[in-house]
Amino acid sequence: MLRLHAVSKRYGRGDWILRDVDVEAPAGEVVAFEGGNGSGKSTLLRIAVGVSRATRGTVAARPPVVGYVPDRFSPDERMSAVAYLTHLGRIRGLTSSVASARAGRLLDRLALVGSRHAPLRSLSKGNGQKVALAQALLVEPGLLVLDEPWSGLDADAHGVLAEIMAEVAASGGTVVFTDHRASVTRAHATRTYTVGKGRVSLRGPEPRATEQEPTSYVVLTARSEHGREPQDLDWELLDGVVTVSRNVTGVGVRVGRKSTDALLLTALQDGWSVERVTGTTTDHHQASNAATNADMR
Repeated sequence: MLRLHAVSKRYGRGDWILRDVDVEAPAGEVVAFEGGNGSGKSTLLRIAVGVSRATRGTVAARPPVVGYVPDRFSPDERMSAVAYLTHLGRIRGLTSSVASARAGRLLDRLALVGSRHAPLRSLSKGNGQKVALAQALLVEPGLLVLDEPWSGLDADAHGVLAEIMAEVAASGGTVVFTDHRASVTRAHATRTYTVGKGRVSLRGPEPRATEQEPTSYVVLTARSEHGREPQDLDWELLDGVVTVSRNVTGVGVRVGRKSTDALLLTALQDGWSVERVTGTTTDHHQASNAATNADMR
């Protein structure tokens, strides 16, 4: 359980970043804060975990063990991932052997690419994010707070992260995360708050799976039908995208029904070929029309 009552935040005499925020994140739930860049989401999470203090208002019922993944995690360290995680585990009361073992299991589960003994400063953004997730889970958190946690992660790690969030909630913990995409919050949250212009409002409990927006499954290949190499897209950041799976020949994207045409148009404009679309009335004839429209632009 986490409760924020009448929380407001500003720095000095500047504009209010947050105003009179009331939030309740019960135990056993996955709570999302959805909003655009600069809406105050990250500030709200820093207050929730205790990294920043509210100018006004109170934060109550915060569990004693908090796992936190900030929006930026890029330590310029010569320490390796395992050494870094072992050090943090010792700070949190674990023995070196237990901390090292837990670090290894978490890095294996998250499929860290490359050596776990490589310096942190040498890791890619995605692998740095995996280390950030691992440090938040070294000690089982009663509150797990994740700021844009999918940013930079590969498709396999997306699925593992979703599993971890569900496990923390199932064990009685509270999970709080931010994202700017409604499709992601609907896919993972049990309740969602909308953040905008310093205000936070409850959108309500998310619908059950059977009530959620219908989706399409789009299979795209790297064979260009227009004589140019396809551009590498960050599919996870496109509107409506729920899941992404990659293989040597292309990519499969689960996308909200309403966003299917926009995804197809983006893919075709960037040189991808549509192999198959299922779960929607969109077909290859419509895809061809989209390609024609793209070429006319």
